[in-house]
Amino acid sequence: MKKLLLTLVVGLMAWTASAQNWGIGGRIGSGLDVVGQKYFNNDNYIELRVGAYFLDGIGVDISGLYTWNIANMNWTPKAGTWFFDAGVGANVGFNNKHFHIGPQGMAKLGIAFKAPVRLSLDWSPTFGVSAGKGESGFYGMGLGNFGITCVYAF
Repeated sequence: MKKLLLTLVVGLMAWTASAQNWGIGGRIGSGLDVVGQKYFNNDNYIELRVGAYFLDGIGVDISGLYTWNIANMNWTPKAGTWFFDAGVGANVGFNNKHFHIGPQGMAKLGIAFKAPVRLSLDWSPTFGVSAGKGESGFYGMGLGNFGITCVYAF
């Protein structure tokens, strides 16, 4: 599992370093994630997260989200621009007890500083099907998935 996680992280870093309008950073929440973002001209972006989670034992978590910029607020013009983003995507995760897959949503409030750094607080609920160790059912452990993300945009 460690080799798979390391391979995914190195692949994500190589992918993000090869083009413009990208962001790379980290997220702390129910786990630790490496975050890669690809921005489009209309402020929408694709966000890929790869990391480890600690909700039901230690496991690997992979998420892909298409995110829309809903609003920009000029609350602190000297520091930067505040933003509200929302997105949808898919999530896959596994540990030594079970495997889960399903849709994921996201609501994010943050600030894009004058420097190329974005700091945000997000809620990324995940639900879907879960299977493993002779059991299967609804996966609802990700519904309380709150996190803080810091991304360097280049």
